[in-house]
Amino acid sequence: MKSVSQHLKECLALAEPLPPFSVELAEAIGCVLAEDIRSLVDVPAAHLAACDGYAVRAEEISEARSERPVTLPVTGEIFASNTNAERHPPKTAIRIASGARMPAEADTVVPLELTNQDKVEVEIRCALEAGSHVKRAAEDVMAGDVVLEQGLRLSARHIALLAATGHNRVLVHPMPRVVVMSVGDELVETGQGISHGQVYDANGHGLANAAHSAGAEVFRVGPISDDQTILRNAIEDQLVRADILIISGGLSYGGGDTVKEVLSPLGSVRFDTVAINPGRQLGVGTLGEGTLVFCLPGDPASALISFEVFLRPVLRKIGGYSHLMARTVLAKAQRGFPASFGRRDFVCVKVYGSPSEGYTFDVAGPSERPLLRAFAAANALAVVPEDVDTVAIGDEIACMILPS
Repeated sequence: MKSVSQHLKECLALAEPLPPFSVELAEAIGCVLAEDIRSLVDVPAAHLAACDGYAVRAEEISEARSERPVTLPVTGEIFASNTNAERHPPKTAIRIASGARMPAEADTVVPLELTNQDKVEVEIRCALEAGSHVKRAAEDVMAGDVVLEQGLRLSARHIALLAATGHNRVLVHPMPRVVVMSVGDELVETGQGISHGQVYDANGHGLANAAHSAGAEVFRVGPISDDQTILRNAIEDQLVRADILIISGGLSYGGGDTVKEVLSPLGSVRFDTVAINPGRQLGVGTLGEGTLVFCLPGDPASALISFEVFLRPVLRKIGGYSHLMARTVLAKAQRGFPASFGRRDFVCVKVYGSPSEGYTFDVAGPSERPLLRAFAAANALAVVPEDVDTVAIGDEIACMILPS
């Protein structure tokens, strides 16, 4: 029987980051950076007003009080669209919009609410320190600063930063293309009628969305028959668009499960009994021109837990992430439960607490067998080592946090 650690090692050994390529910002969302990004410009490029108000010299309003305001003539108005540098004569004020470029000689912005808001002669009712309500040039970013690091998955806020720092293209690892396929004559697509002995295809939907959340471009294939010809044709059809093929079901020792027989002539795939609970039978290998294939159990909770343990790290590596493994915390058991001695248990649990107060966990559903409802309610998997046969109240266990 193969250990969990050994199976994960073999899965990761097959995975290599996809070659990077340059894309426009509109196509970069969800991709992983293949290089560090440095700013091409200062952000902001000049001193800017941080609010609507009046640009002044701080020393000229140092005596301003609500009962004794300082009055200054208003010599003009500057909008955010103004690109020319404005002059600021001594002992004057210039009305200025938020985001507008500061006049060279002004060092402070007095917010509108601290004045009478007049456009001819403004009464300033409060003294301010120099630099108040001003965004300094390069306050956010200096040209040459590393603003984003290799291995980061780009979100909308990262795209905004790339644009602000002068980039219109970026080098990224492409999203791995994943085909998810559920196998079994008993499976029925959701939304259709169901008869005795049939079940809805939970695996296909669950695994497809799990792969998507891991940064993949996903193609879900509806339930596929156990018939060898139908199954082989379906697999061969998908190889042209798949970097990774995830197959769930069809791995039991019964005569009706045909995945092993169909895959054998198509590539190099190894099937092992892995010392994991839930699960046991897992397959990994390559098909065709190098498509990776991962075979998971047919039970939905077992398949999804196997995905989190083995396949999410694989997808992250292929997608170019710098951090592969899930976050874990140590938590104390709120109640005891039996463990599968000789196998590594991944138990659906709810983790409570904080870094400052410490963490506890409670089991969600039966600890000895996986239930999909318990997995849906959990926020973590308690990882019980192979040499443990019972978890007692207060025992500290590593808990793998599930993605939200």
